[in-house]
Order: sequence, then structure tokens, then C-alpha cells
Amino acid sequence: MKFKDILKSPIFPLGHRWGLEKRKKQYESDVTALVRKMLENESIQADQRFAWERWRAEDRLTKRP
Repeated sequence: MKFKDILKSPIFPLGHRWGLEKRKKQYESDVTALVRKMLENESIQADQRFAWERWRAEDRLTKRP
């Protein structure tokens, strides 16, 4: 992978509040609610998708037949 292909991770202002809400009808931890709220942001979603695809590609390259 070339460095020009790597996405820049999103940067948020200091003190940014996510305004998370837990699900009402079932148990949900604070961390799960935060991650769910963060993934609503398109820049974070694209960053995580890129990281997942890169991880999957590297995993296939390291396996020997």
C-alpha cells in the first residue's frame, strides 16, 4: 500500500461532545452507545471501513498456502 492511498483520520475539536443516547428498551453500555453514535459520522465511517479493508488485505497476504 502506498502512503498516498492512506486516508487522513478525522480530527474533532477539543472538548467535542457526542451527545450519545442509550437504547431505551434494552441494555446498552456507555461505550457501545458512544461507538454507535461515532459511526453515524461519515468521516469516521470511511476511516473505519478503510482500516477494516486494509486489515483484511494484510491478513490474506500473511497466510501461507
